[in-house]
Formats: sequence, C-alpha cells, structure tokens
Amino acid sequence: MTIWALSDVHLAFGAPSKTMEVFGPAWHDYAAKIKQNWEKIVQPGDLVLIPGDISWAMSLEDALKDLDWIDALPGDKLIIRGNHDYWWPSASKLKGILPPTIHFIHNNAFNWNGITFGGARLWDTSEYGFGDAIEYVENPRAKKRSPEEIEAQKEEAERIFVRELERLKLSLAQLDPKAKVRIALTHYPPIGKDLRPSRAAAILEDFKIDICVFGHLHNVRENSLPFGTARGVRYVFASADYLGFTPIEILK
Repeated sequence: MTIWALSDVHLAFGAPSKTMEVFGPAWHDYAAKIKQNWEKIVQPGDLVLIPGDISWAMSLEDALKDLDWIDALPGDKLIIRGNHDYWWPSASKLKGILPPTIHFIHNNAFNWNGITFGGARLWDTSEYGFGDAIEYVENPRAKKRSPEEIEAQKEEAERIFVRELERLKLSLAQLDPKAKVRIALTHYPPIGKDLRPSRAAAILEDFKIDICVFGHLHNVRENSLPFGTARGVRYVFASADYLGFTPIEILK
C-alpha cells in the first residue's frame, strides 16, 4: 500500500468553459494525462492525497461530474478544499454525497492503515514568499484591481489566514495519537522557499507532523523550489502541472 499525492487537478467536466487549457500547452488534454499516469502507478489498495483545487464547478451537482471521474480511478482518495473549490459544501452534506472512494478533511481528521491525516486550506500570506521560483503568466480570467482594492485584499487575506491557522489546529488536535505516521494536507504552502520558520510551520511542528503535502502554486520553474525537511517536518509540493500530471509517491 502506497500513499501518493497530486494537487490542483482543476477538473472541468462540470464546468467545460473553465478548462485549464487556456493556460498554455502544458495543460493540453490534462485530464487524459492525469488518468493515464495515475492508472500506470496507483494500485487499488493505495491512497492518493488531493490537497485542493479539485473542480472548477460552482455547484456540488456539477462538481460530482469531476468527483465521479476521480472515484473511477484506482485507489482511495483524500481531498481538502482549495481556494477555487467554490462548490465545496458543509461537512455533513459532503459526507452524505461523496463517491465511495473519496474521503475528506474539513475540521476533522482521517485515519487509514495506521496513518493519521489532518489539515486545513490556509490562505495567502505576506509572511513568506517564493521569489523568482514562480514564472509570471498572465491569467486571462483575472480582473484588474485598483491599488485600494489590492490593499483591502491584503488585509482580508491576513484575517482569513489567521482563521485558517485555527482550523489547522482544530483538525490536527483530532489526529490519532497511536498512529505511526502523521500527515498534514494544506492547499496553500505552509512555508516559504527558504523553509524558515512560519506561523503555519510552527503549528505543524507543535503537532509533530511527519509530512505536509500542499499545492496551489503554478508556473513554478523546474528545480526552483527545493522543499525538503525542516525542524522534523518533510514538505512535499504536489501541484499537478509541476509533477507532469503524475502522482508523486509520499510513503510506501
């Protein structure tokens, strides 16, 4: 049994007008790439972590088209909400409607074969950055913002980030104390390029997390984010386009 990860799959079966193919040739036919690469390596008894930005759908009904597609792939799956998962409902509604191979983290913890999982989405923060590791690519869907709007967004981002830190603590407090491995999922990176201490990283360290898996970043230059181990936590970046749309092995 192997644990894999593949974040930011951005499926659009439920919202065809939002396909990621507008972001360049790397995204051409990306769903087919994911399916082909996934089926080559993931076995029925494996678990695949998908830390956010799962579906472009705006409603749960439309998102089910993407979730059913994921359900049909080999293995169990564990998902967490990303900033573009606008379809994501309450935990009670998710529990009642998700396909059978898909599990979720939403202010809770999940246990699988002696391994315990928790996490939270997190959010943008000015606390750390990634410098020239990110290649600028204009977003054709982005709206132009005034300087006043940009400043207001920064203030709002800090408020949301602090709230997400509390949600991270809430989830990790529910981890199984008897588990042999403790894994956290976050959508946004919990730490910067240099792996220096951060508020999110401090929480992961306090809860003795072994591995943290995350995504969110796109257009990352090859070999420019040498995430690794810092203060006992191994950080794994798993955005689909960075990995060539192939799940990365986390634990065997």
